[in-house]
Amino acid sequence: MSNPDLYIALIQSALVWEHPTQNRLNFSKKIESISQPVDIIVLPEMFTSGFTMNASAVAETMDGETVAWMKDLASKKQAAITGSLVVKENGNYYNRLLFVHPDGTIETYDKRHTFTLAGEDKVYASGTEKLIVNYKGWKICPLICYDLRFPVWARNVEEYDVVMYVANWPKLRVAAWDALLKARAIENMSYCIGVNRVGLDGNNHEYSGHSAAYDVLGQRMDFIPENKEVIEIISLSKNELEMHRSKLNFLRDRDDFNLTT
Repeated sequence: MSNPDLYIALIQSALVWEHPTQNRLNFSKKIESISQPVDIIVLPEMFTSGFTMNASAVAETMDGETVAWMKDLASKKQAAITGSLVVKENGNYYNRLLFVHPDGTIETYDKRHTFTLAGEDKVYASGTEKLIVNYKGWKICPLICYDLRFPVWARNVEEYDVVMYVANWPKLRVAAWDALLKARAIENMSYCIGVNRVGLDGNNHEYSGHSAAYDVLGQRMDFIPENKEVIEIISLSKNELEMHRSKLNFLRDRDDFNLTT
């Protein structure tokens, strides 16, 4: 039986520093401009604010404006919307990814690896649970930025089909971003998607984008230019993924071990 392809819109965008209202307006225009049907719309990490350590200035609750905005747009576009933002819950701040389904159901992932170089670990609580989203017959593993450097956390023990990273990954270290996205696709025999921002942030860090999609063999699937705001729609083939896994079956030979937290 043939499986339907999954159409994903990757939105590579500049962000307005610590200004959720303006960022929502900007993304509303971008999302509304998507004229063809898509299944998932992917926004960068901390898409309402940029990568800020000033959590109290931009934090929202799960009952806040951005969550309502995501639910509304997901319903209107009949597409899942995902990206991370600053969420306050039970006295803690989290860099939280939301995967908002078209029916309003929300699944969340709190960033496991907080970026110690920027002091993120001192401001944001770390997550402890990996999320696997079941959506339209696909298993998706969404992760956040610095998580990309830690292959054990992303290890494909769940037989997921897509690993997806949302990021604010600076231009200074973008060679690592490029190499590791490709590596995650190859080692996990899954599609790997990375959505990064462009432009300057409030700390004068520069971002060049390099958003990308790779297939299970590590071949680049997109034509996203660097340093530009762009929306690119890619299609993922479940039949092709299953064909490669059946033919090569490298995941069968992976090492057995348990990750302790």
